[in-house]
Parts: sequence; C-alpha cells; structure tokens
Amino acid sequence: MTTMKRLCVTVLLLLWGLQALADGEKSRTIVYIDGAKYYIHTVQAGETLYGLSKIYGVDEKVLLQSNPQLAAGLKKDQNIKIPYVAEATEIKPEREKRLRKTYDFHYVSKGETLYAISRQYEIPVNTLMEDNPDLDPLHMRLGQRILIRRQQIGSEDEKGSNEQWEQYRQSLNSVAEKGTAYHIVHAGETFYSLSRRFGVSEEELSVMNNGLRAADLKAGAMIKVPREGDDSPVMAQSDSLQQPQVGPQPAQIHPLAFKALRSSETLRVALLLPLSVDNEPGSNFVEFYQGFLMGLDSVKTRLGYSVQVDLFNTARDTSRIHEIIRDEAFRNADLIVGPVYEEGLYPVLVFAEQKEIPVVSPLANIERMNSDALFQLAPDPSCKYDKVKELIAGNKRITLIYTASTDKEFEQEILALLGDTPYRKFNYKYVHPSSSSQNSSSDLTPLLENEDDNLFIVLSDDEVELDRVLAALASADNGITSRGRTAPRFRVLGNARWNRYNLDRELFFKDRVTFISTYHAKRDAEIIKTFDSAYIRAFGTLPTLYSYRGYDTAMIFAPAMFGDIEYDLEQKLYTPLQTTYRFERNALGNHVNRNWMRVNYQNDFTITIE
Repeated sequence: MTTMKRLCVTVLLLLWGLQALADGEKSRTIVYIDGAKYYIHTVQAGETLYGLSKIYGVDEKVLLQSNPQLAAGLKKDQNIKIPYVAEATEIKPEREKRLRKTYDFHYVSKGETLYAISRQYEIPVNTLMEDNPDLDPLHMRLGQRILIRRQQIGSEDEKGSNEQWEQYRQSLNSVAEKGTAYHIVHAGETFYSLSRRFGVSEEELSVMNNGLRAADLKAGAMIKVPREGDDSPVMAQSDSLQQPQVGPQPAQIHPLAFKALRSSETLRVALLLPLSVDNEPGSNFVEFYQGFLMGLDSVKTRLGYSVQVDLFNTARDTSRIHEIIRDEAFRNADLIVGPVYEEGLYPVLVFAEQKEIPVVSPLANIERMNSDALFQLAPDPSCKYDKVKELIAGNKRITLIYTASTDKEFEQEILALLGDTPYRKFNYKYVHPSSSSQNSSSDLTPLLENEDDNLFIVLSDDEVELDRVLAALASADNGITSRGRTAPRFRVLGNARWNRYNLDRELFFKDRVTFISTYHAKRDAEIIKTFDSAYIRAFGTLPTLYSYRGYDTAMIFAPAMFGDIEYDLEQKLYTPLQTTYRFERNALGNHVNRNWMRVNYQNDFTITIE
C-alpha cells in the first residue's frame, strides 16, 4: 500500500470513529442534582471530551465546568455528569385527550415521595421517571401532576421498587460533590437520629436539604447527608430500604436524683402537644389534653395538691420545640409531659437532665433516645406476649388458622412466640351452607373433636373471613355439646386490631378470645362510666382512648411528683382507670411501662383482666 493510500485509509478511519461517537447512544441514567437535570455517563475506553460533547449536544467547556476533575483527563469507568439538553420532541406538549387514554393522573400531596407513589400504584420507579421527564424525584412540588401509565399499574413488587430507588441513589452518589452523599430514609428514622449518625446538627441537615422540616421527613425519601469519609463510597447496598435499620448505640446514662415536692408546694407542669400541624387541628391531642385536665382536677380535689399546667403547641416542629425551651414558663417546670413524638425529644431531654426533672412520653414507643429523665407510658414491645406464654405451655394442641388473606405482622409475632413449640396449620375456606359438599374446610368441627386443651390462633386480616372463622368455631362447639358429648376445651388468641372491625362481639365470649392490648377501658365498667359522665359534663362529648391516656398520665405523675418520683416509680403498680402500668428500666436505660393488658372473654359472658 502506498503512503498516499495509507494516509487516506487513516483519515477515513478517523472520520468513521468520530461519526460513531457522534452517533453513540446517550446514557439512560438521568438524575436531578439541586434542581438541575443531568445524564450520568460511565466513561468507556477511547472516549474523548469532544466525542461526548457531540453525543450529548453540549460544549466541551460545559462538560469541564460540570466535572472539574476532567481537567486531568478522562478515566475508564469514571462516572461523570452531563447537563441534560431537552430535544424538541421531548418538550412538545401532547394533547390532553391523548394523555388520558394512556395515563391516570396523580397529584403530589404534602411530604409524598416518588418511592411512596411507586408502591401505591405498584409501578416501577423507572417507569415513573420515563413518563415524567421533567420530574425531579427529590424535589416534587405540592400538587404536581404525575403521569401513571395504566398498563404498568400492579406490575412491580416492593423488592423491585427498592432496587430501582437504590440504583437512583447510587447514581447520585457516583457524582456527588465531595463531602456529601444521598441517603434513603428508613421507617423510624428522625432528624435527630440522622443528625447523630452523620455528625451534624438538625439545623445543618435541614439547610443541606433546602429547608426540609423534621415533620416532613418521610420513610422512602432520599435526602442529602454528609459523606462518611472523603474516599469511601458512602453507604453502599446495605443502606437500601431492604435492609433493617441499625440505630445508634445507647450513650452512657447520666444518673439523676429526682426530688419530691413538699405537699404545700405547687407542682408546675409543662405539657407539650402538637395541637395543630400546618394550621390543621390535632383532635386526638385536644382529647388527650382534656383527659389530662380531668386527671389534674382529681389530683386537686381528691389529694389536695396544688398543680399549675402550662400548655405549649409543638406543631410537630423541632424548631418550635427549641423556642418553647427558651420560654420562662417552660424553664420553671417541675415536670414535663411530651413531646408526643420521639423526633422532638432530644432538646427537651438535654434541658431535663440539666435541671434533673422527669420527662414523660405519654404515647410513643421510644426506640433511640436514652435518658434517666425519660418515662414511657406505652408498653415495651419486648414484653407483649409475656402474659400468654402459659397458653402455649404444656401439651397444648395449637392450631394456626389461615384464610385467603394473612396478617403478616401478627403471623411473625406468633411464630416468634411459638419458637420450637409444635403447632398445626389449617386453611379455612368458606363454603355457603346451601352447598352439598361434605367435609368442607369451613366446618371446624374436626378441630374440636379431641380431649386436648386447644389454642386457636386466627391469622386473617380480612374482617369478613375473621367473622366467619369465629362463627364456625362457635357453631362447632355448639354442635358437639348439643349431641351430649364432652364440651371442647379451647381458647382463641386474638389480635387487638380485631377491635377496629365490625365483628360480632358475642363471638368473643363464645370462643373464649384472649387479647393482648396496650390499653383497656370497658365502657360498662363502673369506673369508666363515672369518668365518662364527668367528661361529658365538662366537654360535651364522649371521651376517646386519648382522653383516657391523658387522664392516666396526670393521675400517675402529678401525685408521684410529691413522693414516688424519688425512687423512679419502680416496684409499684398504677391503675388510674382499668389499665395498669409498671415501670422498669429497659435496655436503653429509660423508665418504661412493662405491663401489657391481657383481656379474657369468658363463655359465661364475663371479662377478666390480667
């Protein structure tokens, strides 16, 4: 080949290579960073800035401005961000009529995340981003319209959504600024726990995320956090939604010595409640406050103590709580009740430890805070089934009854309770009485035709199926007994959530149902009827469980401030109405109610409480 021919071939190959780069495909990975839209491109061998500028339609200088590290040259497998340039076909509006044929419309509500929308419609995260090219997943606007492709609804499971959301996070982290990264919020994480984990203040975390408020932090949200180490890839796959959250280790407890007030002194109480959030009233917490006032009135009239209460609206806003702590009335308090959410507890506990005064968490189960100042009325989840262990002890015949729909949470709790204890499974399927089929799975007589002590655990979460199973057990019991045979011995371990359903309560008695509950208040009990009458006279409405818990809180802690507080309320039972409380230290060092209520429905139509 002559020199001229070799030169021509070289030129042709060069031109072909440049054309191939110009005609190359753009990355399919698109992210939003601080409101700007970018492609995430992984550099391939032989690629140049010039070639990339032609592929993506941006100037080389723009590529360098977006990726200062490229001044040292491109590196294979390096991730870079390239500004997104919309094509004419992408910005051309489609007619509304055509859209409605293909899509449903979803309008973003306050605090909603793209992950939550994906799970609501069971649609891939990637599909949502493809169909909504102008959607910034991390900064969705209230009321923003999201296109939901009808053909894709119901096509994605939770695992798939998690994986795609995690991939988006990793794409962001691959080009994140030095010192920052992106984190997917887990259920139960708060501004406080995240600030501790990443070593910044709550205010700094808010600033990093465009003023995001603690009250608006949602599980599944993707937020910006400090990078853990300059060179380490921040939070790899183990940080995804599929993995369990690992909370911070408890700090060393600072022991406090509470001092009881003299009977002649006035108890000053600071009550912190979210009476309104975003200008919407919190009716549950108004009811709690009303019950609390009823309790304080009883403390004054029955015991003769003087009590003053100062009410503060936290608005479920950590910045508001910081303002409250600076209030003179708050700083003079002898007892603090609230805030009701764990996310606002930290600054209150810091103040309380300095002043050595107790803080009462009346509703929440505290999972991360640890302080000798903290008292929790919600019962410890680890003790939930302590009072029913005798039901599975010995030679009990235990049967788990399943229907078409299973309460997975209840099932997990029961399997953990049973451990290695043997049990049987029975799949219940309803058959109409008019059916001529024999030995159908809706006839539960075979389960009762034995002389054993039976325990039935119904794992359904369907109201209709639950009612049918309970009715079938009662019918089988009646049928056996009416034929003159030995009455079956059995009990049903139920789920407290059943009380929310419109079930036939008579069946609870016929089937000897036992519930484990955080709270019990039976309205026909004399003590409850007396309280209800006084509450109606005072406020013109029937009390709720929030009202009862408010009353209990006042009746336990106001008198305790004149005596029992000196030994942390331990080794004593408190029963203001029908629910009993017993405080002990838990693994975090907090004073936690360890008592769950066991409620037994008997077949003589009485109820016993343990």
